[in-house]
Amino acid sequence: MKGMVTEHQARMADRVLDEESLQREHLVITLSGAHAYGFPSHDSDLDLKSIHIAPTAALLGLQPRHVPAERLEVREGVEVDYSSNELQPVLLGILQGNGNYIERVLGAVTVRALPELEALRPRVRAVLSRRVHRHYRGFAQGQLREWEKSGFRSAKKLLYVLRTTLTGTHLLRTGEVETDVTHLLEPYGFAEARALVERKQRGEHIELSDALSEQWQQGVTRAFAVLDEADASSTLPLEPPASAVAALEAWMLDVRRQRFGA
Repeated sequence: MKGMVTEHQARMADRVLDEESLQREHLVITLSGAHAYGFPSHDSDLDLKSIHIAPTAALLGLQPRHVPAERLEVREGVEVDYSSNELQPVLLGILQGNGNYIERVLGAVTVRALPELEALRPRVRAVLSRRVHRHYRGFAQGQLREWEKSGFRSAKKLLYVLRTTLTGTHLLRTGEVETDVTHLLEPYGFAEARALVERKQRGEHIELSDALSEQWQQGVTRAFAVLDEADASSTLPLEPPASAVAALEAWMLDVRRQRFGA
C-alpha cells in the first residue's frame, strides 16, 4: 500500500478490507486523508474510501438499495475509517463535479481494484467539467470555517484548505487529479507552506505558532483566488459532453448486465 503507511498499518487495513469485501464487491478502494494528501503524522488514521458494485438484482427489486457503508474502529492501535458508496450514485456525483468521487477513481493511491477500473478511468476523464470548481471551492470554504473554529491554530485544518484548493486548481488547469499537496505547493506559488507540512507531520493536533497563524490568516485567501483563476481559464468544458456521458452510462450498464445473476 502506497501513501507512507507503515507495515503494521497496512496489515490492519487489510484485515478490515478483507472483512468488508465479504459484504460487497469493491470496484476500487483508495487511500484518502492525510496519507494521500502528503502530510501524515504518526497518529493519523487510515481513511479508506471505496466504490462498490451491488448485485444487479438487488437494484431492480421493490426496494432498490444504494445504501452506503461506513465503519470506524481502532485495530491494534490503528484507527481505520472505511466508507463505501454504490457505483450509480458515485457516477452521478462525478457528473456533478464531486471531487470526492472523482478522486476515488482517478487518485494515485489505489489500495485494491477490479480490472474494470482501467476501462472506467478514461470514461471519467472524458466527463470532467468545470463543475468541479463548485465542489472544491465549497469544500475548502467548509475547511476554512473549521480552521477558524480552531482559533486559526490547527495546522491540519489549514492544510486541508490548501490541499483542496490546489487539487481543484490543478484539475481545472490540467484535467489531472493530484491529491498530494506537496506536489502542488511550488507550481502554484505556495512554497512557504512547506513549513506547515513539516509542522503537521509532528502530530494530528499540532498548532501553529502565533507568527504562522497570523501569516496564513492573510495568505489563505490567495488559495481561493488561484482556484477561481483556474476556473476562469480552464480548458475543461462547462458541462460534461453528452457523448461522454452516454459512453459512461453504457459502461455502467455493461457492468450491470455482467452481474445480473449475482
